[in-house]
Amino acid sequence: MNILQKKKGEFTFLTNNMEVVSFDNLDDIPDASEIKEIIAFLPEVPPPPHTVQQHEEIHQWMNKFQELLKEIYATSS
Repeated sequence: MNILQKKKGEFTFLTNNMEVVSFDNLDDIPDASEIKEIIAFLPEVPPPPHTVQQHEEIHQWMNKFQELLKEIYATSS
């Protein structure tokens, strides 16, 4: 199972228009230039115990979160 292929979770943002928007699929998140703040970034992760492969996939979620943060704050300056 590839968690990033699943792309499900709770993703909530404050837009530049000061609206709170929520999505349950990573692909539905708007372009970073439209986002002012991240309120929630909670991907669905299978319950433990995790395999080594699942740990690597979970780490990919953190990388995606950090990438999104960089994009949002790069466009906000």
